Amino acid sequence: MKKSILTELNVHSSNMPQFCGDIDIRIARNGTWYYRGSEIARKKIVKFFSTTLRRDKIGDFWLETSLEKCRIKVDDAPFLAIGMEVVGFGNNQSITFTTNMDDKVLAGPSFPIHIKVDPKTLEPSPYVLVRDRLEALISRAVYYDLIELGLEMESEGRNILGVWSNGVFFELGSLDE
Repeated sequence: MKKSILTELNVHSSNMPQFCGDIDIRIARNGTWYYRGSEIARKKIVKFFSTTLRRDKIGDFWLETSLEKCRIKVDDAPFLAIGMEVVGFGNNQSITFTTNMDDKVLAGPSFPIHIKVDPKTLEPSPYVLVRDRLEALISRAVYYDLIELGLEMESEGRNILGVWSNGVFFELGSLDE
């Protein structure tokens, strides 16, 4: 007999928090959550699980309740930035991202935007910090909108493209060849 996901997580137990091992939950790069290879289609369940999501200092991802802690797999980032709202212009500009879990994140000193470049393909992947070592991959459409906002600047003898948000200039890439 298959256990339900809630039984496997043991969220109704009265025991003290304990490590329950790895659980077959995976978050795909596109933000889709899977349990035992099947998509978790109910957004309310996914949103609930996302509130229990943690990332430790070595980079492992966990679903953690007051009762148990189970390791899960995340292909890239656990969240996806699917929307962006811009207020103001230049260094007075504020950029707020909306994630696939309906979180709102104001990019700034505490929630930076950064780019990781794939060493094999040299493709950039943009991210914004959502909370406590948990990032959102910025979707391609939102990234293109972000690039449209970009301003050219010179930094350390290099020409770069970046955006301002909440008083911080975030580099999006080099304009030099």
